[in-house]
Amino acid sequence: MIERGLTPLIFENGAEVGAAVRKWGHIRLFSSWQHNIDPASRRLLEATGWTEPRLTSLPYGAELVDKYLAPLAAIPAVQAALRLSSTVTAVSRVGMDKTHSRGRDEQPFLVRVESADGVVVDHHVRAVVDTSGTWAQPNPLGQAGLPAPGESEAVAAGLIAEPLPDVTGADRARFAGRHVLVIGAGHSAANTLIALGQLAKNEPGTRISWAVRGADASRLYGGGDLDGLPARGQLGTRLRGLVEDGYVELHTSFTATSFAVGDGLAVTGSTPNGNLTLNVDVLIPATGFRPDLDILREIRLELDPIVEAPRDLGPMIDPEFHSCGTVPAHGAAVLAHPDKDFYIAGMKSYGRAPTFLLATGYEQVRSIAAALAGDQAAANQAHLELPETGVCSTDLGGSCDLPPANGTELDEAADSCCGAPAEDTASAEEAPAACCAAPEPVLLGIPTGLAHGRSAASTD
Repeated sequence: MIERGLTPLIFENGAEVGAAVRKWGHIRLFSSWQHNIDPASRRLLEATGWTEPRLTSLPYGAELVDKYLAPLAAIPAVQAALRLSSTVTAVSRVGMDKTHSRGRDEQPFLVRVESADGVVVDHHVRAVVDTSGTWAQPNPLGQAGLPAPGESEAVAAGLIAEPLPDVTGADRARFAGRHVLVIGAGHSAANTLIALGQLAKNEPGTRISWAVRGADASRLYGGGDLDGLPARGQLGTRLRGLVEDGYVELHTSFTATSFAVGDGLAVTGSTPNGNLTLNVDVLIPATGFRPDLDILREIRLELDPIVEAPRDLGPMIDPEFHSCGTVPAHGAAVLAHPDKDFYIAGMKSYGRAPTFLLATGYEQVRSIAAALAGDQAAANQAHLELPETGVCSTDLGGSCDLPPANGTELDEAADSCCGAPAEDTASAEEAPAACCAAPEPVLLGIPTGLAHGRSAASTD
């Protein structure tokens, strides 16, 4: 947007750029730097003397922040637009709720933002690009998309961990020598189980259980050597070895139906042979993420009824039929909603689909910026070149590059599958233009225009 002469406002929920990515900073992405650097960002960075990382190497989430996002945020034009510790609580149109139509397209958007100290400011802007991701909205563990009875009590008791914990590092004491259950079948589950396997080899008494809803275990291991992203293929291969060597006890066709808090956590699930209860010390969820649409209640949205993505994008990313590499390049026209100049981009644009890649988000934002600048021809072009993704469409390959955003790359968002979880929104002082006759666009999320990605580590 800066290259297009637009003046963005960027609201970041965290105290630093890429705050959500930091939460899974110990995870290595399985997409290389080559696919994780946006061309426009590279041009801005190179003007400062920045040296890009080795393009064939696979960054950790923390490196994505330190070597890319933080230098990008330090560029004066970006720094002037960035508002940290700012949470967007609502988006609407100035002077009208979603039921009012007359003159609607001519009214600026109202973006309500709350700062860390509780101050609320309404910003008036010309356009809104919501890249706030999905990291803060994990899917429930129960059946039918709903929390299981006792699930909230288990969370409150500290018996259900956050997704993608640092099992062998900062969070080691929580899992060493304990019986740990992982529920989920995406790349976040694979990363977590592999880390637990390393822990079990060094910490006697560490026991690992893994529960999945699918009945065919072979589908959980991905494409192996056939995967176009070798690091992602290796995840499934390593995980298969842990199961076959007895480090991980796999329970297939298991659907969690209730949680009971006691000395530990009793997790009961339905199976083809009746109910099965697993008594564990702690549970790590790896069931993915979903978008938080509450802040958009006064915006006229048109969403796919299945995956909760923009209507025209939904059929293109449905995970029952598409993997990361089979989603065609798409931009502003596909991401548009009935409210003119409002877009959802990044991980959040994929709704509940976990097949998002960072490179996809970069192309989305490039097209949106061109459309907002009035260059429709450029907005309609497609510039996306993705690696072959093998069998990314299997359960394990459900997500591609990012964890869910708020800004991350994960598969079940950071169940990330391909790059980084995505992962929130913010509030802050208004840029001078925000109160003027020609308000500028506003981005909700991190400066890259993505909420976050997963990594093979994935944020989905």
